[in-house]
Amino acid sequence: MKNIFVIILTSSFGSLFSQVAIGKTSVSSVSVSLEFGVANRGIVLPWVTSTAAVTAAVNGTMVYDLSDKKIKIKYALGWKDLSIDTSGTTIDPLTGLDGVTIQNIATENPFAKTSIGTPTSTPGILVLEDATKAMVLPKVTSPHINIINPSPGMMVYDTFNKQLAVFNGRSWSFWKE
Repeated sequence: MKNIFVIILTSSFGSLFSQVAIGKTSVSSVSVSLEFGVANRGIVLPWVTSTAAVTAAVNGTMVYDLSDKKIKIKYALGWKDLSIDTSGTTIDPLTGLDGVTIQNIATENPFAKTSIGTPTSTPGILVLEDATKAMVLPKVTSPHINIINPSPGMMVYDTFNKQLAVFNGRSWSFWKE
C-alpha cells in the first residue's frame, strides 16, 4: 500500500510541476520546461555507438556519435552533423583516459528515462514533453575560453556571440541563425 501511495504521489507531482531549474531556484519564464543556472558548465549529450544503432529516434533527438565522434541531431531525412567538418575525441587531455572505456564498463539500464512534462512513449534518456515549453541551454560567455576541459558531446549557448556551441571532444562548433 505504501509503495502504491508513493507512486501515485510521484506521478502527481510530475504532472503538476513540469518546470525544472538546475543550479538556480526557479525558471525564468512560464515557457521554460528545463533551465540551467550553473556558470561555465554545459549539458553533455548521451554517447551512442552510432546513429544507426539509435532506433525509433524522433526529430530533435541529439546525440554524440562514437562512430565518427560528432554531435548530431535527428531530422526527418536523417541525422545532421553539428560538429561541422572535424572529428572529435573521447580521450581526456588531462588524464589520458578514454571515456569510451569508462562508459563500456558501466551497466546500462535500458528502461532509464526522465520525463519532464506529461509522460509519453517517446524514446530517450531525458525527454521534455510539453507543447508550450522549451529547454534553455546552459548559458556561457565564450565557452571555448571559459569552460576548462569540456566533455565530448557538450552543448551550451554562447552569450557573447549569441549562438549554439557544441564540443566534439576536439573542437567547438558554433551555430547561428
